[in-house]
Amino acid sequence: MNSLTATTYDPKDLPKAFVEMYGGTEDSVAVFSSPARINIIGEHIDYNGGMVFPAAINRYLYVAIRKRNDSKVIYNDIHFPGTHTFDINENFVYDKKNDYANYLNGILSQMKAKGFTFPCGFEILMASNVPAGGGISSSSALECGFAYAVSETFGFNIDRVEIAKLGQMSEHNFMNVNCGIMDQFIIAVGKKNTAIKLNCDTLEYEYAPLELGDYRFVVMNTNKQRRLADSKYNERREQCEKALELLQKSGCKIKALCDLTPDEWEKVKSFVNDEVLQKRAKHCVYENQRVKDAVASLNKGDLIQLGKLLNASHESLKNDYEVTGIELDTLAYTAQKQEGCLGARMTGAGFGGCAIALVHKDKVDSFIENVQKEYTKTIGYNAGFFACESGDGVSRVLA
Repeated sequence: MNSLTATTYDPKDLPKAFVEMYGGTEDSVAVFSSPARINIIGEHIDYNGGMVFPAAINRYLYVAIRKRNDSKVIYNDIHFPGTHTFDINENFVYDKKNDYANYLNGILSQMKAKGFTFPCGFEILMASNVPAGGGISSSSALECGFAYAVSETFGFNIDRVEIAKLGQMSEHNFMNVNCGIMDQFIIAVGKKNTAIKLNCDTLEYEYAPLELGDYRFVVMNTNKQRRLADSKYNERREQCEKALELLQKSGCKIKALCDLTPDEWEKVKSFVNDEVLQKRAKHCVYENQRVKDAVASLNKGDLIQLGKLLNASHESLKNDYEVTGIELDTLAYTAQKQEGCLGARMTGAGFGGCAIALVHKDKVDSFIENVQKEYTKTIGYNAGFFACESGDGVSRVLA
């Protein structure tokens, strides 16, 4: 069985490794955790006024930190060789050779821009149980975990929503990546046994119970190199904007496609007189309703209905939004046929990347084996898999 397995690292071992590297005593080291995430449902609608429904999962990146007596900032990682050294007083700029340190320096640059001051430097040692290439936002876990660790260590007391904003601002202003805020938000604000219904525009959010009982989410990675995602993403945004414009010109008093309910859409869809644009708009309206229905299902503890919504989401992303492709379709449709699977769908931008499935814990091994066999036969190479449960957002692990 080929699994997209994570390195198993116990955060309790970090203080000892930290002292071996930097000296001092273990009781002077604080350790913080930051989770990966999945988006359960609500795909390609955040830029159309819709909602996303992510959850933090129990795969964590750990940050051990301690203040220094000088102005040096030193980064090390258990799994990545090489030390990165800077000065807290310098003007941090992106440099490709700094590798993962760019994500950390980006956070520091945004903290400084907000007026936070550092009386001294600090040293970091990190370790991660987040599967590499898992498509579950390891970079956002890095940003938010680091931001929270620094905030707590220096007494900045930055609230969790602001931690998420710092992560996004770092991506925009330092990494030059125009990302949304879903990943950083759920990583900063998430709670175990919950998912969050989030409006990415207003940042209004509410928790919903995510009591999975005997079921687990299985993340399935196509392991496909994506080349189409960015260009098609821009194309889909333009198509949605055109559909919205046609509706507004026809007299619909809406600001975004997802302002419409499915019933309202059915009454006005003829104003979108282009078949492709109509399909794009239909996905947005119905996917937004599926988010609401998913929340309602979980409030009732109805996992069977949640599984049906996952299947319907994938079908819409395939046929109406057309962002799946043979790799994701093979994973989702093969998964849906397996014993113990309640539902499966692609998640993320599409054209590769990941899918998720809701699977009974006793069937996870056979599920992975069967889906892997079919995927390899159809696609010609292996997918990656791992099962997960819900987890907490950024937290202090050890004082």
